[in-house]
Amino acid sequence: MAELILASTSPYRRVLLQRLHLPFQQVDPQFIEAEPGYMPPAELVLHNTKGKADNVLARYPQATVIASDQLAVCQDMVLGKPGSAEKACEQLAMLSGKSVTFLTGLALFSQREKRSEIISFRVYFREFSRDEIRTYVELENPVDCAGSFKSEGLGISLFERMEGDDPTALIGLPLIRLSQWLKPLKQLRS
Repeated sequence: MAELILASTSPYRRVLLQRLHLPFQQVDPQFIEAEPGYMPPAELVLHNTKGKADNVLARYPQATVIASDQLAVCQDMVLGKPGSAEKACEQLAMLSGKSVTFLTGLALFSQREKRSEIISFRVYFREFSRDEIRTYVELENPVDCAGSFKSEGLGISLFERMEGDDPTALIGLPLIRLSQWLKPLKQLRS
């Protein structure tokens, strides 16, 4: 298989891709993402995902590039990364008792083929108190996570239930679909 590149600076995506035990390098996509409001959320995720993959493939034309982008949507409102503990608490208070849909874009680009898709995953939050929110934010510090929680950590305690085919899509890199896409490439180049 040609060199595999993860077009992301995300430590979460790096850890997820390491689960597949494939050699890869991580490269900053150096792509300016379109902001929410520019287009509908699903189109925006796909636009940003493909833009990251195209940018890295242009710089590494012999590589196979993996890219991903994610948006969280609650009642037609796009949720970003809170950036501060105060905003994380506000965001979680708004999410208490509601559901959030995570739209995760995935792209696998090479000179021979370009594949992209959106994987959807829904989280239903239980109702929780302000004290629970404060405690959670203090313990987990989810300020760099859309929706203000980490499902791979204590954030799971905030959920009532989850719906989706690939729980890794919720963390930011859908490994089930990616594994399906990579398998033929591995066989072709073995």
